[in-house]
Amino acid sequence: MHPESHIVKTALISVSDKTGIVDLAKSLHELGIQLISTGGTASLLIDAGLPVTKVKDITGFPEIMDGRVKTLHPKIHGGLLARLNNPKHVEAMEEHGINSIDLAIVNLYPFEKTISQKGIDAETCIENIDIGGPAMVRASAKNYEWTAIVVNPNHYHELLQQLQDGGCLTLPFRMQLAGEAFAHTAYYDAMISRWFADQQGIAFPELLTLSYTTDQSLRYGENPHQSAKLYGSFSSIFTQLHGKELSYNNIMDIDAASRIALEFDEPVTVIVKHNNPCGVGIGETLSDAYHKAFATDTVSPFGGILAFNREIDITTAETIHGLFAEVLIAPAFSDEALSLLTKKKDRRLLLCNYDVLKQAITGKHIRSVAGGLLIQDEDAQLLNENALQVVTERKPTEQETKAMHFAWRIAKHVKSNAIVYASSDRTLAVGAGQMSRLDSARIAVKKAQDAGIDLKGCAVASDAFFPFADGMLQAVEAGATAVIQPGGSVRDPEVISAANEHHVTMMMTGMRHFRH
Repeated sequence: MHPESHIVKTALISVSDKTGIVDLAKSLHELGIQLISTGGTASLLIDAGLPVTKVKDITGFPEIMDGRVKTLHPKIHGGLLARLNNPKHVEAMEEHGINSIDLAIVNLYPFEKTISQKGIDAETCIENIDIGGPAMVRASAKNYEWTAIVVNPNHYHELLQQLQDGGCLTLPFRMQLAGEAFAHTAYYDAMISRWFADQQGIAFPELLTLSYTTDQSLRYGENPHQSAKLYGSFSSIFTQLHGKELSYNNIMDIDAASRIALEFDEPVTVIVKHNNPCGVGIGETLSDAYHKAFATDTVSPFGGILAFNREIDITTAETIHGLFAEVLIAPAFSDEALSLLTKKKDRRLLLCNYDVLKQAITGKHIRSVAGGLLIQDEDAQLLNENALQVVTERKPTEQETKAMHFAWRIAKHVKSNAIVYASSDRTLAVGAGQMSRLDSARIAVKKAQDAGIDLKGCAVASDAFFPFADGMLQAVEAGATAVIQPGGSVRDPEVISAANEHHVTMMMTGMRHFRH
């Protein structure tokens, strides 16, 4: 006997996700397939008028321990695991009265949904850990040649099509289903493992298993020759209202821009290009904030990503409509604004749920390296107020303090080495991603000069300490009167002395924000 000529005669159905299950069971019954079920699934099918053989009638053993034990029995697992082309297996089935189970439609207790509920107690979470289900799924998947396993309702249609065309299932389809079944149980176990680690306060377990589901398919990755896919819950944070599908690079920049916007309570406009902010401004209105952000760099925003933390109204929409932007992100768009902004068919418009975003970036930051992963806590903190101190003789004015804090908020999100010149409500110049901090400072000053921006009286932020006084003095020469930096260099006294000599005020944060 060959698996592809094996007629499906029995189906075991036990599902938590009951999407389409009654209609499927009716179709299986019409094909003459015996239905076996247990628990709530059996009750549902019986209520629908379908003839169902309960598992306890096959095993001769009742469900016990509040349903914890019901399918863990040789007459069930023997039927799932028997290789029908193996004479010894067939002989054992005949000896022990075991019938083949040719099709298993099984998915698992809703553990993920359970633990996502607020205030849920540990006992309820434990009771939603499925034991018999994963055992049946894995047994069927191991024996996929003879027992087809379906864990995903999306395959019901193709399953029925093949069964209606002769009562058999192709081997490639059986193998596909088996692979997805093992992925299903792996994902499930990974969630449970992570929950147990969280319960014990274990941030970095010795054995790490990641579990993510597909969020979006992507045409390609960072470059057209690279394949890519988005996993996780990005779509629970961002909802696309209009425009072309998002690219890999769009998603990277959307993440960067929205994280910066999250740093501000005031109306803010953030403009990002290639994962770095090229302009950020705050104001009484979004239009005011946009003008300040755009003035920092009037060239780079072309094809950039813009994030806002207030509803885009028609005034703001009219202000930004003329700019070619890849993506506009906001918590809401007025009807009038949408009517205008959607006139450009390719422009992507995204809603951002900033509350959900804030929750999503308090976990772990993951990057791949050759042969493994680097995992660290998210850089979710901006300042440690207890470590923040003015270290110079001259104390900052109120405006200088605001400017330093503004610059620091941006420097946290600029690729290292990062230098940011700012006033109290906007960026003035940004130097990013250079091997030398001096080069970042030079680039920022050059961009300000090219844009006709006067840096006199501004603040400058450095994401890491100035190893020598020359970097700070270069900023002072450009016009900065206030400096904010982590400190921590053996030459801090030399840098502080130079600041005092030039009547500059300086804050040290005691906190670094490298961003490689």
